[in-house]
Amino acid sequence: MSLIAEAAIFLGAAVVAVPLSKRLGLGSVLGYLLAGAAIGPWGLRLVSDVESILHFGEFGVVLLLFLIGLELQPERLWTMRRPVFGLGGAQVTISAVILAAASYGFGVPWQGAVAIGVALSLSSTAFALQIMAEKGHLTTRYGRSAFSILLFQDIAAIPIIALVPLLGGGKEMTGADIWIDGLTIAGVIAAVIVVGRYLLKFVLSNIAETGLREIFTACGLLTVVGTALLMQSVGLSMALGAFLAGVLLADSEYRHALEADIEPFKGLLLGLFFIAVGMSVNFGLLITEFLVVIGCVVGLVAAKALVLWGLGVVSGLKGMARRNLAIAISQGGEFAFVILGIAVGASVLSRGHADMAILVVTLSMAVTPLLYLISDRFNSQPQAEVPDDAMPEELEHPVIIAGFGRFGQIIGRMLRAKRIGFTALELDPNQINFVAKYGNKIYYGDSTRFDVMLAAGAREAKVLLLAVDDPDQSVRTAELVKERFPNLTVIARAKDRQHAYRLMEQGVAHVIRETFHSGIEAGRITLENIGYASKDAKHIAELFRDHDERRLKNQYGQHNDEKAFQESARAWADELEEIFAQDALDDKPEEDEAK
Repeated sequence: MSLIAEAAIFLGAAVVAVPLSKRLGLGSVLGYLLAGAAIGPWGLRLVSDVESILHFGEFGVVLLLFLIGLELQPERLWTMRRPVFGLGGAQVTISAVILAAASYGFGVPWQGAVAIGVALSLSSTAFALQIMAEKGHLTTRYGRSAFSILLFQDIAAIPIIALVPLLGGGKEMTGADIWIDGLTIAGVIAAVIVVGRYLLKFVLSNIAETGLREIFTACGLLTVVGTALLMQSVGLSMALGAFLAGVLLADSEYRHALEADIEPFKGLLLGLFFIAVGMSVNFGLLITEFLVVIGCVVGLVAAKALVLWGLGVVSGLKGMARRNLAIAISQGGEFAFVILGIAVGASVLSRGHADMAILVVTLSMAVTPLLYLISDRFNSQPQAEVPDDAMPEELEHPVIIAGFGRFGQIIGRMLRAKRIGFTALELDPNQINFVAKYGNKIYYGDSTRFDVMLAAGAREAKVLLLAVDDPDQSVRTAELVKERFPNLTVIARAKDRQHAYRLMEQGVAHVIRETFHSGIEAGRITLENIGYASKDAKHIAELFRDHDERRLKNQYGQHNDEKAFQESARAWADELEEIFAQDALDDKPEEDEAK
């Protein structure tokens, strides 16, 4: 079968199975697994070379770990250290010990039992977050606790992936060999850190100046691939290399752009990996060992749920919140497929035990939405405890500033003075470098791109300050926000009246004309300096401002008809003169009395 034919089969299976799975509330991960099962050896047998596809799809896991590294900004991690390392560390440790002991009790050698224990202790980040988001539970106390645990699991997966092969032993090494290998590894890691922190940012800056988006994307992919291969060359995990590269760029101004560019590749390749896992699932075990498989699924979910329930008690969650926490992340996760595959390759775990564990993890994912349905059914007052569990929104970056020129910088300084977090996006690399000299942190990114805005936190933010110089880019951003991020309140800078009208056409209610208010202020000062009293000059300026703001709104709709717009402008000018003349007459009696 040709490569194109196989690609068509994979794409077709994903297009059918994943949307159907999401519509049924089972999540995208399970949809990919079902797609693989349908076209694999236990289904229609359309594809047979499972191993090659699995190895190729593993690059999706490498990209996933790079993106996880990009999200792990040190200050953010430090702020969340207690729930992340406290709850997350306790959950992984206790669950791994229980599951490893159970595996050992069923006759699995201790090395394999340890691999199974740590693999099954991890939950599905994508699966759990999707379900909680759909239910609106991410901002509840249990939702934040679940997120902290999942974040720790993502971090813990890195050393687990790197250390699991060591359980399989290896060649005997002399003391000299150990020292040489150790120094080589240390040298490579040091080189990656130096290159990532200094040279890579310089390279990205120069590529960004060219404006060639595809080359910027290629540079991001080359960074991931190069670091992964370098780590593999010294015997370390490719995933560890990708994760390290991501962490080194977590504070870079190009973080959001890299995340947006690499996300599609990660999504497709990770989907391919899950399809390959679905193809490799041994569903024959479900027939020959039905009771054992079901017992293992129940045991896995029950053991993890019990641990999570206990942690909920310790952290002060109420009854309903504890139950939701126990349900949300009691399943096995996507990293289990990776860890179990590595364990088999390193002769830590037999293929038969790995097949059983993979099948159990797959079925445990299908159990989670069913448990939520049962929980809601038996809860007589499903909404009673939600207000008590809800937490006030404490967004790290409630504001996004698109365009960080003179206008955007003024707003940024005001927000920083009040310690209000914001994410600033700018397309001009020279402006990014200039602003950085004064201690400001902004990110390279195009606000007209959905993926960049998503990476910048547009779904969670409250306000978008639209301050880009280019009117066309400004209007396209407003159009994107109107369609994809209706949660954002847009406050937009307009270069002139026509730009303001174009923004209003996109539903932007708060339009600030950049020279309007400064022009009025200059006019007020001019009046004072030709003899008007300060009070009178201020009053005239306010009259003009109110009149022109009213004119802006009333002329909206006529701006596309040049003739009608010109006639209307003359009428408004005449009206303004009449207003000032009437105002002068109203003030004259008071002046006469004063004389």
